[in-house]
Amino acid sequence: MPIVSHNGLPTFSRLKQEGQQILDPHLALHQDIRELHIGLLNMMPDAALAATERQFFRLIGQSNQIAQFYVHPFTLDALERSPDARLHIERYYEPFERIREEGLDALIITGANVTGSDLSAEPFWDPLMEVVDWAYENVCSTLCSCLATHAVLQFRYAQRRQPLPEKRWGVFPHRVVDRSHPLVANVNTRFDVPHSRFNDISHEQFVSAGLKVLVESEAAGVHLAVSPDGFRQVFFQGHPEYDTISLLKEYKREVKGFTAGARLDYPPFPESYFGLQSRAILNEHESRIRAALDRGCELPVFPESHLLAGLHNTWHDTAEGVLGNWMGLIYRLTNNDRKLAFMAGVNPGDPLDLE
Repeated sequence: MPIVSHNGLPTFSRLKQEGQQILDPHLALHQDIRELHIGLLNMMPDAALAATERQFFRLIGQSNQIAQFYVHPFTLDALERSPDARLHIERYYEPFERIREEGLDALIITGANVTGSDLSAEPFWDPLMEVVDWAYENVCSTLCSCLATHAVLQFRYAQRRQPLPEKRWGVFPHRVVDRSHPLVANVNTRFDVPHSRFNDISHEQFVSAGLKVLVESEAAGVHLAVSPDGFRQVFFQGHPEYDTISLLKEYKREVKGFTAGARLDYPPFPESYFGLQSRAILNEHESRIRAALDRGCELPVFPESHLLAGLHNTWHDTAEGVLGNWMGLIYRLTNNDRKLAFMAGVNPGDPLDLE
């Protein structure tokens, strides 16, 4: 069922233009269908704030469960924002105090940019942990993405992420290692997932913390894991929410960083993302950039339009399937009163009755 456009957030209009089903709130009131209220704690930097909204809204709206989805974006005041981003947040986001008062059926926590290696020293640490603690006791299930996964594993499971020798960046093959878990029911047993990170929590760390690994990659490590109870916390290390062009945009930013002197080396290609023709175009672009820098000339325009047709998405369908399973389980387990995490009779220590 569609997402309900319950406020003026521009993401609703953008997704509707793309063909996504968006339901008018007046029509939603006349449908005898259950609502699910999903929080989106968006900690991404200003440049990625709206794009991250759209990525997760798409996955939620396409999860094909019989419910009306009300998505409640919010953020943390401790994160620095530009005036434009602050205006967007003030206009369309909700304060955490209201969300805590009204309750949620589910929560998604995005990644964030950090300035140092110790996550607990980041200004967002204390308010983030306040949200995590509240959600664990009051929300049916919390899905953590990338850096949020690293933060929660450090906070709740005493597992600190470790720096990688080089950035893990690109599209990597994965396999389902526990086919019995309902989160991966009826999805491809082998599929791709994008990754973009400098740090890692290893398989051994997940297991030693009592977490259950569901999906991993020989090259990229653990992608999907769940808390010891099997459901109340879901962890992604990859980025299944990424659009087809997300890694292209990241690569473009890295090239811009090189031309601005922010990085000394020219960025490598993301793994298994650009095809032969695209790599040839980008190699030629690198040559032109280096020549322009040597001569002090105007820099060539990044050839984005010539690359789009050569990009392929090999992860989105499975991402929809996993998120659809997550939504379906929440629909089955959560209380009709969204201030309560579970309906009567559900064991919080084993909500999926897996043991």
